[in-house]
Parts: sequence; structure tokens; C-alpha cells
Amino acid sequence: QVQLVESGGGLVQPGGSLRLSCAASGSVFSINAMGWYRQVPGKQRELVAAITSGLSTDYADFVKGRFTISRDSAKNTVYLQMSSLKPEDTAVYSCNAWITTTRWDYGADYWGKGTLVTVSS
Repeated sequence: QVQLVESGGGLVQPGGSLRLSCAASGSVFSINAMGWYRQVPGKQRELVAAITSGLSTDYADFVKGRFTISRDSAKNTVYLQMSSLKPEDTAVYSCNAWITTTRWDYGADYWGKGTLVTVSS
């Protein structure tokens, strides 16, 4: 069993910052790409940022220059540092990772349950 658990969400004022964390636990052998997605009720989930095992990163245009994704492979953890937050960043943020549980399996896509970020004055 593999679990992804996010933390760090909450209420923040416009212009403020938050740091999200997502830790993988359980039968983790290796983790390939990791990413953060967000979803607002009534809208499709959208990619926010992603990072490969080689530390290459990719960002959605709407967060470039404001958000930074990073990972600590020793801790099986991915982070999302969010700055200059705007009300339109309000959403449930979920983490995603491609994880293998043994040396021989191809891997599978895992998702956390999400953490709510609310940007409001």
C-alpha cells in the first residue's frame, strides 16, 4: 500500500505565501515524476507544477514566477512554495506521483486526498 498525504493548506491573505508538502509512505521502492494539481468546484482539475526524478520542473503559465516546486528524494516528499497568492489561487491542491513498489513493477499513478488553500482577505 502506498499513501500520499498533503499538508500545509489553509487561509492566507492576498499577496501572502504558503508552503504545501506531500509525503509518500508505505511500500515505496522508487518515485518518478511528482506533481501538484488543483481543482475548483465545477471546474476540471489542472496541473500546477511537476518535477521529475532528475529535478526538471514544469509550471502552468498562471503560476510561473510565483510558485516553486521542489522535492526531497530521501524523504519521498514534494513541496510547493506558493508566493504572491491571489484569490483565484483558491482551490483544493492535490499531489500526484508515479511510484513503483518493487524493483520489477512498472509503477502506478497515486493521488493524495488534497488540501484546501483559501486566498481571501
